[in-house]
Amino acid sequence: MGSNVTYRGPNDLPSVIPVFPLADALLLPRGSMPLNIFEPRYLALIDDALKGGRLVGMIQPDPSRSGSPTRPALYSVGCVGRITQLSETGDGRYLISLTGVARFRLLEEIAVVTPYRQCRVEYPFPCDFVAGQGADAVDRDAVLETLADFLSANDLKADWQDIDKAPTELLVNALCMMSPFDAAEKQAMLEAPDLPGRAEVLVAATRFAIADNDDDGDTPLQ
Repeated sequence: MGSNVTYRGPNDLPSVIPVFPLADALLLPRGSMPLNIFEPRYLALIDDALKGGRLVGMIQPDPSRSGSPTRPALYSVGCVGRITQLSETGDGRYLISLTGVARFRLLEEIAVVTPYRQCRVEYPFPCDFVAGQGADAVDRDAVLETLADFLSANDLKADWQDIDKAPTELLVNALCMMSPFDAAEKQAMLEAPDLPGRAEVLVAATRFAIADNDDDGDTPLQ
């Protein structure tokens, strides 16, 4: 799902954004994330976002830091996305798609009267604004080899014709977003400095998981 708006750099994005904390959810630039919105506070967030720039900051709760069930501590880096698709279900929910724009670093959470949280942020990753930047430096063969090993270990199939045709950035980001890893590993993918670094984290995490699964002799990775 593409966006009708082009963001050329940090100055095109607001310094204060609403944030949606969601565990194990990874949004990356130009990636697409479907969301089922049903909590009242996040329904309000979407309503307000639709009145403005349609931007929502996705960020993971940080389990290593103290917080509360309703207000968990947050990791320092997330990704802002634009609402590019929305449908109403008739029972009070929204089904939306977010298209990733750029990663942000959380500077501070601000006091607000809205039921959802808002943060002051900066956008320190200039490569996020250039589609495909760094793709030529990705070890695509290693990514594909590791994907094949993962599929084999889990007795899964894939459409290799579509995979072979996929642009490298789309391939790496989609695999990262769909990966079954925990919050810390997904955060490492998010915080990798660039696309080649993200691919390296993906390959390393996948190989470690396959090896660990082989050593345990338990059921395949899910």
